[in-house]
Amino acid sequence: MTGLSDSFHRPINYLRISVTDRCNLRCIYCMPADGVSQMSHNDILTYEEINTVARSAAELGIDKLRLTGGEPLVRLGLPRLIEMLAQVKGIDDISLTTNGVLLARDAAELKKAGLRRVNVSLDTLKPDRFKLITRHDSELGEVLEGIEVARAVGLNPVKLNMVVMAGINDDELLDFAAKTITEEWHVRFIELMPFVGGGILPLFVSVSEMRQRLEPMGELTPCLPSVGNGPAKYFRLPQAKGTIGFITPLSEHFCFQCNRMRLTADGRLRPCLLSDYEVDLKQPLRSGISSSGLKELFKQAVKNKPERHQLANGSVPKDRPFSQVGG
Repeated sequence: MTGLSDSFHRPINYLRISVTDRCNLRCIYCMPADGVSQMSHNDILTYEEINTVARSAAELGIDKLRLTGGEPLVRLGLPRLIEMLAQVKGIDDISLTTNGVLLARDAAELKKAGLRRVNVSLDTLKPDRFKLITRHDSELGEVLEGIEVARAVGLNPVKLNMVVMAGINDDELLDFAAKTITEEWHVRFIELMPFVGGGILPLFVSVSEMRQRLEPMGELTPCLPSVGNGPAKYFRLPQAKGTIGFITPLSEHFCFQCNRMRLTADGRLRPCLLSDYEVDLKQPLRSGISSSGLKELFKQAVKNKPERHQLANGSVPKDRPFSQVGG
């Protein structure tokens, strides 16, 4: 058991690190069409500062890191950060979440630097719909190529994250599920969550409804993930080597087992994705805070981790879009 626990006795061993607020896509559930005001280069943590936070976190019991964005692969020199983090004593898993557009270009170098595996956000298998959802001219083929290159260089298992939206891509549930049989994909269906400035009710599809739609494909047999730190519940279809996961932030919240903290690109430690509470680490870092002082700030943030989100009560985060938090 980790040496770090919150006020509700949940072990905390997982830190998600947003390395940039910038993204090369404008997905409809994540960012406004015209984007968001970008942080200046001086506003975001340097790789050295991120490494300092990771070292202190590891000494407290954090052993798993995930790099996110925005889109992490748009930040230059990311393999250098991964090399640094891979040398931190106590860190035994480094993974990355990406939209996959640049993954074919970078996968081999990321693997060589010490990255273990990747999750790819992919919400459709239809080229025209891909451009509609992402609001960008990037090609679906670039993402599919990135998935194959990542698998080829050993960033396995490659997991595919699909945010299911009514009237937009929910008619592709069976197509994605079939990929777990024909191509051994590991697909995770995710309930749409509210974000700053957005509404979800007309688009929301519950996991129970998703499962009903998958019934024609056969019985879903529960299984364990090969690796992973997240809240998905995993299943297999008959004859499938790949898996289907369901992530239910709204219909069946998983806050009771949440083991994670989030570090934003501008150096704020956020105990809960769906709460605006944050602890600033950037200014203390730049003022020369000691390692022990940094660990005290980390403990403070963990202590104030809420028992659960308050979406059911209509409380939605107001300060940041998901593109600035890292999902």
